[in-house]
Amino acid sequence: MTKVLISGASIAGPTLAYWLDRYGFEVTVVERAGGFRPGGQAIDVRGTALGVAERMGVLDEVRAHATNLRGMSIVDGDGNELHRSEEHTLSGGPLDSPDVELLRDDLSDIIVKAAGDRIEYVFGDSIASLEDGPDGVHVTFEKAEPRTFDLVVGADGVHSTTRRLVFGADAGYVPLRAAAMAVWTMPNVLGLDRWQIGHFSDSAGTSGAMVMTVRDNTELRAYAMFENQDGPLPRDVAEQKRLLAGGLADASWEVPRLLEHMWDAKDFHYDALAQVRLDRWSHGRVVLLGDAGYCGSPASGQGTSMAMVGAYVLAGELKAADGDHGKAFAVYEDELRDWVEANQAFALRGLPDEGADVADLVAESAAGLTDDFAALTGSYILKDY
Repeated sequence: MTKVLISGASIAGPTLAYWLDRYGFEVTVVERAGGFRPGGQAIDVRGTALGVAERMGVLDEVRAHATNLRGMSIVDGDGNELHRSEEHTLSGGPLDSPDVELLRDDLSDIIVKAAGDRIEYVFGDSIASLEDGPDGVHVTFEKAEPRTFDLVVGADGVHSTTRRLVFGADAGYVPLRAAAMAVWTMPNVLGLDRWQIGHFSDSAGTSGAMVMTVRDNTELRAYAMFENQDGPLPRDVAEQKRLLAGGLADASWEVPRLLEHMWDAKDFHYDALAQVRLDRWSHGRVVLLGDAGYCGSPASGQGTSMAMVGAYVLAGELKAADGDHGKAFAVYEDELRDWVEANQAFALRGLPDEGADVADLVAESAAGLTDDFAALTGSYILKDY
């Protein structure tokens, strides 16, 4: 039985584990966190990824966990509405779309449970080194004893340790602009009812905050960003919070109130807007999946869908190649590269130019980009394996 190590237990890793297990592979998933990570932003299952969820038998449950927003507003510093829509939202797009917006941790939980108990999960650990040989990959871990696997898959995000070890430090990492976005959970102190509000301190929408209700209005997911980054972000969470608070110190509307709740948030996440662009996604017996190999950034709205579709295709090609990983990896990349690059290019269309008015941009995006985006998200047709 082919033994596969997957690094990362968010969306891409468990989706791949689901399919590999069903195709007869022995799967181990290693995750740096002490368990499945709570929190995270609202994400979208779109287009072709809906077909993956359906083939996994989880589409109904995915839909049952939808955010079900009624609409959105953009407000000025005094809370006056500049734009209002009950047809689309900033985070999820058109509300009449078949696509599903839900919380990242809800989707991860659905997929992990669907994958079943044959998957081995190793929490609180990470890969320390990889030695790729003709008969397998010798892996040392930060804590666990060394092991040898037939294949290793890096599904460990935009700052992938697997990518760094195999392709080099910062390989393929491309910041989109000098901005970063934070997200955290807080109580619904604004009393919103299935609604989303955005406030931007500058007209181009690169500094400000957004909130949306989740989990039957019992919680808010708060988002904040500002475009004044000088060099790489600190990795220490406390320092990240201080950086964000300082960058938004002069912000108005409800931003100071949101930041008050940020300090105690246990699921705070902060990262730069960036993509990963590589000439190849594999080397020897090691292959990259999802954000680790081809992150589209939150601006693409397609990170989750690319991860799920990528996992389906990678597992299917490994099955079809009957043990020839070199062939499987090559077909996996050939199948998906054009679609991935189109998604990454689309992300750049969603970034506001200097001097743009964010309210006008949202209205224009809803009117002019919706059809293009819908065509893109469903443009890859799933194969049967």
